[in-house]
Amino acid sequence: MGTPRNGPWLKVLLGGVAAGMVLLGVLAYAMTTTDQRPFCSSCHIMQEAAVTQKMGTHAKLSCNECHAPHNLLAKLPFKAQEGLRDVIGNISGHDIPRPLSVRTKDVVNANCMACHSQTNVNVASMNAKPYCVDCHRGVAHMRMMPISTRTVAND
Repeated sequence: MGTPRNGPWLKVLLGGVAAGMVLLGVLAYAMTTTDQRPFCSSCHIMQEAAVTQKMGTHAKLSCNECHAPHNLLAKLPFKAQEGLRDVIGNISGHDIPRPLSVRTKDVVNANCMACHSQTNVNVASMNAKPYCVDCHRGVAHMRMMPISTRTVAND
């Protein structure tokens, strides 16, 4: 009978720890990669959003700094659900991004408020409309581009 120091369970334990670390590394890489503009704009329906965001005041932010929850436990299922929604939209032939769900609008609004909490302190009309983008629609993605300049129109 082997001693606890050199038993086969130690190899299994170390193998499990190593596999877990590799899995965490892969997940961290996937989460970071799928947050970025190049990934988001790889679907043609998101190219205009990516181009206008790149030219806007929030160009240094990744897409999901605004469009996904920051809490990892909330972010994982949210990204999976919204990603599936985008894939289905792409496969079904929708040439424009679908309108944001109320859930997504709530996430975007919470992220606006989190980053801009100090600038919102003395704004009298802060609660005039339910979402920041009701008044500031063109800030993150500028205005919609003319049809003649859209990527899809030039394909």
